This record gives sequence, C-alpha cells and structure tokens, in this order.
Amino acid sequence: MKKLFTIDNIMIAFVSALGYGLSETISRLMGWPKPVGMVATLVVGIVLESIINRIVFSEAVQKKPGKRALIYLAFILIFLTVHTVTVSKMGISMVHYLVEQFVYVVGFPVLGFFVNLLIRAYRVRRIRRLYGDGSKGFVFDLKEEDIEEANRQNQPIDGEYDADCAARTRTGIYVGDRQGKAVCFMGIPYAKPPVGERRWKAPEPLDASQAVFEAKYFGASPIQVGHRGSIVRHHRQSEDCLYLNVCVGGQASDTKKPVLVLFSNGDFSFGGAVDPLLYGGAFVGAHPDILFVSFNYRLGIFGFIDFSGVPGGEAFPDAINLGLLDQIAALKWIRENIAAFGGDPDRITVMGFGSGATSICLLATSARAKGLFQRAFVFNGSPELAYDAPQAARALAEGLLKQTRASTMDGLIRLNTADLKAAAQRLWLNLSAPTCDGRLVSAQVYRAFQEGAASGIEFIIGIPCNERQVFRSYVGEQNYADFVSAGMADMRRSLDGSFADAAQAYIRAQAAASTPLEAQSKLLEQWNALCIYRGALKLSQGGSSVHLMYWNEKPLIGNLGSGTVDAAAALLGNSDAAQLYGNVLNADLSEILQCLLQKFIRGDALQLYPNEIRGVDVLEWEAFPRALIVSDGQLTCDVIEDRLTEVEGLLDLVKR
Repeated sequence: MKKLFTIDNIMIAFVSALGYGLSETISRLMGWPKPVGMVATLVVGIVLESIINRIVFSEAVQKKPGKRALIYLAFILIFLTVHTVTVSKMGISMVHYLVEQFVYVVGFPVLGFFVNLLIRAYRVRRIRRLYGDGSKGFVFDLKEEDIEEANRQNQPIDGEYDADCAARTRTGIYVGDRQGKAVCFMGIPYAKPPVGERRWKAPEPLDASQAVFEAKYFGASPIQVGHRGSIVRHHRQSEDCLYLNVCVGGQASDTKKPVLVLFSNGDFSFGGAVDPLLYGGAFVGAHPDILFVSFNYRLGIFGFIDFSGVPGGEAFPDAINLGLLDQIAALKWIRENIAAFGGDPDRITVMGFGSGATSICLLATSARAKGLFQRAFVFNGSPELAYDAPQAARALAEGLLKQTRASTMDGLIRLNTADLKAAAQRLWLNLSAPTCDGRLVSAQVYRAFQEGAASGIEFIIGIPCNERQVFRSYVGEQNYADFVSAGMADMRRSLDGSFADAAQAYIRAQAAASTPLEAQSKLLEQWNALCIYRGALKLSQGGSSVHLMYWNEKPLIGNLGSGTVDAAAALLGNSDAAQLYGNVLNADLSEILQCLLQKFIRGDALQLYPNEIRGVDVLEWEAFPRALIVSDGQLTCDVIEDRLTEVEGLLDLVKR
C-alpha cells in the first residue's frame, strides 16, 4: 500500500544530504580533527533531517498543494546554491558528492525494506509448515506456559499495591498490569455471577465496594461449544463469566478519552474476549488517545433459550435474550465507571464481528440500550442472523430437556455445569441466536432501521466476501456441512416463487463445476452479504450516517479464508494473532485501517490528507452507497452492488 519513495522522501533526502554534506565540508575547511568533524556531521544532519520531516509531513504543508510546491522549490534552490558553493571550494564533482551523501540517506531505507521482505518470507514459511493446505482449519501453535498463564486467576489484595496501575470504580479498586505501551486491567466483574439461583436470570448490578483486587488475568470465558478451531476452548470456562477488560495507552491525561468497546464473535455458541484477535493492547499502544474495552457475555443454552413451554419456565422470562441483557449490563457498567480509567462515558464506540456485530445491530433498536453508544462498527453481522420468532429458542429448551432427562425448570436448575455443557455440545446445531421478541429489541429490525430507530448512531458496516472458509476453519468440515444444510433451510423460508427458482438454478450450475456443498455454501455467503447490505441501506434510509467496507483480501492459505479473522487482526494491529490464525499481517494496510478506525472513534472525517501516513496519497472514504474496498492490499472507494451476488433478482429482493 505504501510507496517505498515519494517526492516527499526525495525532498527530505536532498535536505538531509545538504545537512550532512555541508557540515562535513565546513569541518574540513576549518581543519577540525576528523573525529570532531564526524560528530558535527552526524549532529547537524540528524537535527536538520528531524526538522525537515516535521515541515514536509505537517498537515499545513500536505493539505495545501501550492504551499507544498513552494516548500519543495525553496529546498531545491537552497540545496543547489549551497552545494555549488561548497563543492567548488573542495574541487570535486557535484555528481560524486551527491552519490557519496545519498548512499547514507537513501541506503538505509532501502536496506530496511528488503530486511522486512525477508522477515515476512520467514513468517510465511513457518505458517505454511504449520498449516499445510489449511484443510484442517485453525490448529494453533500454542505453548503450554502461555495456556497456563492465560488461565491464572485474579486474587484479592490486602496489602500495598501499585497506585499508578490502579483504578477506583464504584464496584472496587482494580490493579492492572503494564503490557508494552499500555496498562491493561483484565477480568473486572461487571455484574453479579449468574450462578445458582441467578442461572438463566437477568444480570444484576454489583454492590458498591472499596475492596482491592488484582486485574492482571482474564476472567473465565462463558460455557460454550468446544469446536476444534476455537482457540477459546483452551481457556477455563464457567457460568461465572461476566467480566470485562480495559486497556489504557500512554500517560494519564486531563482530557477524557473516547472509548472503543469490542463485542466478541463466535456464532453465539463459542468465543470470548480472551481470543488474541480481540486484544486491545496493540491498538491503544499505537493510539494512546483511545481507551479499549472488551467483555464476555453468556452464550448458547445459557444465553439464548426460551423456557416458556417448560413447567416453571414463567419464572425465567428473560432467558430468551440473556446474552443481549449481559451486553447492556456491560455497557451500563462502562458508562458508570469508565471515567476512573480516563475514558469519556459520552463518547462510546462499539465494535463487533460476526455474532458481536449482529448483537450491536439488535441493540441499536432497543430502548434499553438507548444512549449507551454513539457509533458502531459492525463487520459481518446483520439482523438476519437473529430469529424473528421464539420457536427456535423453544425447540432448544425441548432438546435440553431430552438431553438431560429433566422435565421441569427445577430439574434443570439442579443440574451441574458439566452436564449442561455436555448437553450444549450435543445440541450445537440447534443452539439459538437472539430473538427479535418485540420487548428488548424490535420485532422488525430492518423496518425499525428504516423508520429511524438508530438515527442517532453513526455506522461503519463491513461485508466480507470469503467468510465461509473462515467459519469452516472454526467448526470443522462435518459441522460446517450440517450448518450449510440448516442455513439453506432458513434461506428457503425467506425466498419464494421466482427467487427460489433462481437460487436453485444457481446451485445446480455451480455444483456441476464443484460440489453441491460448495455451491450451497457460495450461495449462502452471497445471501449473507446481501442481508448486511440491506441493513446498511435501511439504516441510511432511516437517517443514520453509514459507511460501507467491502473486505476482499486474498487469504495466505485459501482453505482458511479471509474475513472476520484477518479484518479483526488488521483493525486492531494484532500481528501475532494473525500468525496464529494462519496469516501474516500487512503492516501498511493495518496502519491505514487503524488510522481510519481512530478517526471514526473520535468523530473525525473519514479521510486522509497526503502523507498523513507516510507514503499514502489522499484517501476519502465516501458514504453509503459507495464502499471502501479492501483488496490486494489496496484501498479504493466505489459502489459494490454488482459484487454482492451472481443470482439474478436477489439484490432487488433485499432492497425492498
């Protein structure tokens, strides 16, 4: 994405060469000892290079082409004049002198460029050795000591503690840990543990406290399905899982920082904030004016189930959307306490991938979440992934009764966690998503968007075009085949008449060149992209500010796909996590995307002036219906409707 050399680099090289050369010339003419001359040359050259860097890459120069041209012209004239005089005094040729000086000024950047290429090649080779063709999905190269470290638990503190790493909240004093350029507070409870009599009940606020606790380790992850490709399965799990994490970069400031709150992904059946893809330390280290928060919420049978048909189930009316209620509880805790960490409770941006993105779409229509966030970055999520009626959540409850041989809510409450986890594993394909119940969230989310329910929220909507391979890498081949079969059944219910016929004709044509599974998978991915686009369209019609992102990066290993995983790693700058998941981060692309994300969080215009990031030209992220297209390491802005589906008529269907 970045250019190795631009006109700005050449100008800096000219002036730097002037500084180094002029100081060397003067030291020779003055007859100074050679060591003194070398020191003078280095000092003058470095100082001059630093000054000219500030001038050339300043916003004032880069934003005004006329001023930029005058600065460059002045540099060239000064350079030629001074060098002509000094070179004539020494009796050597100008060409010889330039070559001598530019070897130093230009040689090191070129050397660094090739060193980075070698490092990338080494990392690619390691990943290919580990993953092969990627047919086994995500396998991870984890060290036992890292797993043990991640599973350590926070303890109360009775004695002295590091006040510089402590935050005093309403619910306790938490002592974090320095990690690189950030201070991270891990495993902070945001609600009472939903265990015992609180199982399948709405989250309850914590009591006020002045107790002191460690905040160095992640809290337990939610009970979940143990897919082989999920890294979170290596972390301890518990029903007591309502914890959040805060990362603060840089020194303390009197100005409150805007806050980025990350919702974890995982199809509502697996995942959690402990996933290295979702770490915030690297992002706040690079952008210390932003404060980062991530959190867990209940999943699967503990988070989304309807007990209304079970004897005694009337006492658990909130069970159908407990995961969403957990998310609201986390946002309320953040709003109440984030100032203790230096955050601004009135500038909250939420960000989610997959199920996290879908959750944000639903909360945008909820009166109970009103005012808890002002901006939303949702990638690969849409209301289509939620249920529009409680039948599926009720069927899950029936399946749970059969699996556990319980017959009443009293029997289910008495079951231990291990038995319920085993039942959830067997019920994976039936695990429920949130339900558009008309109470917590709108019963008609797309219509609510169109009618302005989320009009006070600014959105970035991300659409991946190779996500199916990513999901396959998480859940495995057999589970993925079952998922596709269930997804096709859901899709058929959304289509009728000529649309259903066109979809079937497309599957037949694709299956002739591949397999029925691949054909159905490809159609489902297009349907998913169309539904995400539909959400963006309805939000825009309802008055929300909407920007689209279309992710079309090629995966390093084709069978692993490129979508949620690579986008998350790039946006948060988690290069180590990208390697765990079988890719090497494009550092230039990541820097640009992080800069745009930072601007979105701060409420700035989504545009770059020339060289705001060194070597990057002007970039303006235009609003919907145009999209920022991320493809082959390049960023362009264009319409994407013609990229979303190959099935005639489907785009018109979702635009209704």
